[in-house]
Formats: sequence, structure tokens, C-alpha cells
Amino acid sequence: MLNIKTERLILRNFRETDGPALYSYLHNPRSSCFFSLRLSDEVAASAEAKKRSTDNNYIAVCLKASDELIGDLFAMPEEDAISVGWNFNPSFSGQGYAFEAAHALFTYLFDERHARRLYAYVEDTNQPSQRLCQKLGMRLEGTFVEFVSFMKNEHGQPVYENTMQYALLRREWSTFQAGSVLKPK
Repeated sequence: MLNIKTERLILRNFRETDGPALYSYLHNPRSSCFFSLRLSDEVAASAEAKKRSTDNNYIAVCLKASDELIGDLFAMPEEDAISVGWNFNPSFSGQGYAFEAAHALFTYLFDERHARRLYAYVEDTNQPSQRLCQKLGMRLEGTFVEFVSFMKNEHGQPVYENTMQYALLRREWSTFQAGSVLKPK
């Protein structure tokens, strides 16, 4: 069972009781890559929270003071590489929580899970996630033009988005850690 504590946060496994808080940001996802996870109601949200509670790849990000779910991270392993991502309740944006949580997750993945490489896919329109990747020391490896579609236009045709890939090797993380000071924002 995952239990990582930072200055302000706890990263832990999901619980079925996280359903209402999960619904608060997945009933209308801001980022198109999460459209397929859209939740129709709190019953669906409780079912999703229950499903995630049995999957160690999904990590609940909660306020340390109240255990309130404010977002989530994921870490999908592929041998010694891990696909990472994040989704936070917009009510908590601009406070450095995403950086604090992702930084703690990266440290765990490199130090405890011995990942060789972490990578993230980010739509070219998602500026906050691009900035987060950069703040975490990730480098842009490339952009996949018209890579994936998460929605359809008014005529029912797929709308393809450009997707950027950011990555970070363990040795780069060590260098990044040596030269940086963790800042919450």
C-alpha cells in the first residue's frame, strides 16, 4: 500500500469513499485526454474510486491536514520505463500541489521502484502540464502531429490533437535533484 507524505500532501491508494471528490473534477474534465474518464454521477464516481482502490497504478493525492482528495497521479509501468500523468481538481490549481505530488512520485519511482525512465504525454494545448514537466526536469523529446483524438467535431468527425512527449532518465533526475531546491510553486 502506497503512503508517501510531503510537506502538505499524502499520496496513497484510492478508497471507495473518494468517489465524491473524484466526481468533483471528473464530471467535466478540463484536459481532453481525460474525456474518456468523464463521470456521469456520484454513483459512477464511487464505482471508479472502488476500481482504482485495487489498482496501484492510480494514486490519490490528498491534503495532509484533512485527507481530502484533490487530484490523482498515475504511473503505468512498462518494464523499466513508466508512463506518468496527473489530473487535479481545478479548485486547487495554482498552489503548487501538482509539482509537490509529482516530485514525490518521481522520487519514489526512481529510488524505490528503480525506474530507468519516466515519460509523459501532453497535448500541445495543455500549457500547465507542459510547464509542470519542465519544472520537474523533463525534456521535450518530440511532438506527434495529429496523434490522437479525444473528441468529435459537430459533424461527428474525430478532432486530432498534437501530443508532446516529455521524458526523464534516472541519471537526469539525479542531476536535476542535485541542482534544485524543492519549491512548492
